[in-house]
Amino acid sequence: MRTFEALKNELGYKNVMQAPRVQKIVVSTGVGKTNKDKKRLELVRDRLSRITGQAAAPRAAKKAIANFKSRAGDTVGYQVTLRGARQQAFLNKLIHIVFPRGKDFRGIKLSAIDEMGNISIGLKEHTVFPETSDEDAKDIFGLAITIVTSAKNKKEAEAFLRHLGLPLQEAK
Repeated sequence: MRTFEALKNELGYKNVMQAPRVQKIVVSTGVGKTNKDKKRLELVRDRLSRITGQAAAPRAAKKAIANFKSRAGDTVGYQVTLRGARQQAFLNKLIHIVFPRGKDFRGIKLSAIDEMGNISIGLKEHTVFPETSDEDAKDIFGLAITIVTSAKNKKEAEAFLRHLGLPLQEAK
């Protein structure tokens, strides 16, 4: 509700239903060239499930590519779609724990927000999440996080995400 009051003055909303909302958060990762290694696949799935608090769904290759030695149907990544309470918990963890732990983090670039009001963030290492143990430093993978909002455009999305507390860089 307090987000609405702040956005009301900035963007001129008259009704609380006009304010944007976070609809879902999609967290995905690829398994890389080791898509035949069952232990690595299990490790990635387990860690992604621990990070998000929800079971990760495998994503299969749509077609075979000989240069990548992949066949149609091979697992090439995992994805989790968060909604509701898990979405809010993940967003709070992302803002208050993960971003401050990132090495040389100076904010998210404004170019990460697309014209439809969604933001996509890439993390090079999954080890910034507190649920992961640092004992297996050789098995580090990156994550792609997409926050889907109901914002109508980039300007509205930027204002909404700033009010949520997402550390966005200042416009140049």
